[in-house]
Amino acid sequence: MKKRLLLCIWIMIGVIAGCSVEKTHKNKVNIEEVEIVAPNVQGAGWDLTARAMQKTLAEEKIFTKPITVTNKVGGSGDVGWKYTKQKGGHVLAINSSLLITNNLLGHSKLTYKDFTPLATLASDWEVVVVSKESNIENAKQLMEQLKQDKKNFKIGVAPGLGNDDHLSFVQVSKAFGINPAELEFFVYENKEKIINALTNKQIGAATMTLSEAEKQYKAGKIKILAVSAPKRLDRLPEIPTWKEQGIDVIFQHWKGIMGPKDMTEEEVAYWDDVIKRMVESDTWKGILRERGWNSFYKNSGESRVFFEECDFRYEEMVKKEA
Repeated sequence: MKKRLLLCIWIMIGVIAGCSVEKTHKNKVNIEEVEIVAPNVQGAGWDLTARAMQKTLAEEKIFTKPITVTNKVGGSGDVGWKYTKQKGGHVLAINSSLLITNNLLGHSKLTYKDFTPLATLASDWEVVVVSKESNIENAKQLMEQLKQDKKNFKIGVAPGLGNDDHLSFVQVSKAFGINPAELEFFVYENKEKIINALTNKQIGAATMTLSEAEKQYKAGKIKILAVSAPKRLDRLPEIPTWKEQGIDVIFQHWKGIMGPKDMTEEEVAYWDDVIKRMVESDTWKGILRERGWNSFYKNSGESRVFFEECDFRYEEMVKKEA
């Protein structure tokens, strides 16, 4: 009887152990390479974020297998996001508010629900710029000129209407008593084309992120009239905020990372761990300082909630402007 009981116990232990091994095997995520999609040209904000991830993951040895950055340009991000939607859990894409507003404005059928949010990563501030040769010296002069000549004063934005560059200036215009619907926005594919348009006097001003404008500003090609931060920034203390120029607007631009919709729980948990280690690393923190970005980390679950909140907020904003 005792022998029979011991035999049953050993059989049960073997079954449990076998199940445990099988479960562990199934839960293991084996990714041989990673592709990070930047849905714009090299040097643009999404691209810089993708390459910051690539650099950090490699240098910190968090992911030791091949990491490539692929630029998929077009449709205000839509081309790159459609590409990502069709792939597996080894293909990730950089995102921003355009993923939400493209759909709200009828520019795309994609929504944030077509993807798996993995993290929000960093944020930047918005600025308005004019060419170095412009006679406009500050933000108040710009807004006064806009108010007097709305139809002839052209404002550049890239890569599409409805992004934070555009919406931040919409908020500024409203705060100054200008109907944004009366403004002339010209859409360009990327920031390089905007700078060329400013230089060639095809547009009078442009709205973009500070990290995209800073290089051109330091090269003496443009003037930055205002930054959307709550106070002047330590690294560029000469640039005034909108608020100190009498326009009460603070606007933060965020960027994140996502994967295809049908990622498994194991894949999401894997990337949660990888990205958490990435944003806590010295390399990542150094890139944030170098770029002037702010840490804006949220994990996959927090990012999903954040997307839902953003969807509601941007929908209200778009409805009001419509």
